[in-house]
Amino acid sequence: MTTTTTAAPTGTVRPRLSGFTGLGPLTRSELRLFLRDRVGAVATLLFPTVLLVVLGLIPAFREPIGPGGPRLIDVYAPIMVAMVLAVSAVQALPAMVATYREQGVLRRMRTTPVRPQTLLLAITSTMLAVTLASTILVLVVARLAFGVPLPQNPLAYLVALVLLGAAVYGLGLLVAAVAPTGRTGNAIGTVLFFPLMFFGGLWLPRDVMPAVLRTISDWTPLGAGAGALQAAAAGSWPQLIHLVVLVGWAVLTGVAATRLFRWE
Repeated sequence: MTTTTTAAPTGTVRPRLSGFTGLGPLTRSELRLFLRDRVGAVATLLFPTVLLVVLGLIPAFREPIGPGGPRLIDVYAPIMVAMVLAVSAVQALPAMVATYREQGVLRRMRTTPVRPQTLLLAITSTMLAVTLASTILVLVVARLAFGVPLPQNPLAYLVALVLLGAAVYGLGLLVAAVAPTGRTGNAIGTVLFFPLMFFGGLWLPRDVMPAVLRTISDWTPLGAGAGALQAAAAGSWPQLIHLVVLVGWAVLTGVAATRLFRWE
């Protein structure tokens, strides 16, 4: 814990706690709490990888889509990475924050040296760490089990991943800002998750979507994100429209979440 000093009116010197006081212990505590929820931990950490394995075991997914084209499993690997972010951002994060609001944790923390913002940062840091671990697991299993090539343009892949993360976490924080209870936050997140993943190409790959659905997909965070990741995985830079859409979602949801957020 870092401290600075300010002079009190009486001439004594008293400590002033920094804005990130307790971030390390809070983050470790949040990680332990997350791992104690075995169902939630397994869903966030392993479900995208398990789904990838199930799809990869289907013979048709290991066949090229067309002469010289990619296999379905190659197309679905970036979609599984997008799913990793969606699960943690729009399902796990809103439920955790809304539960703390419901239980009065955020309100009580405002009377302590640890700011409520620090708790939110600890929760987000925990989700990002879990997301990173799950993303690496998806890429490693896809490569070792099914021969899916690693991203051919690593820099573009990283840019797409960061922008997609900013967009979906902004959406998750917006849900957390307005959900009064943990159950409501989980319900809203679940309702959002399925259409997001549909337009991300989970049930119908974006390449075979009708033109209308493909256009709608391009303007959704998961559709633009999956498209950007697929382009980077193939060695290209994402389309400008996809990057602009991701930045737009990140900015709009971030601003809305900041203005609407309630501590109690």
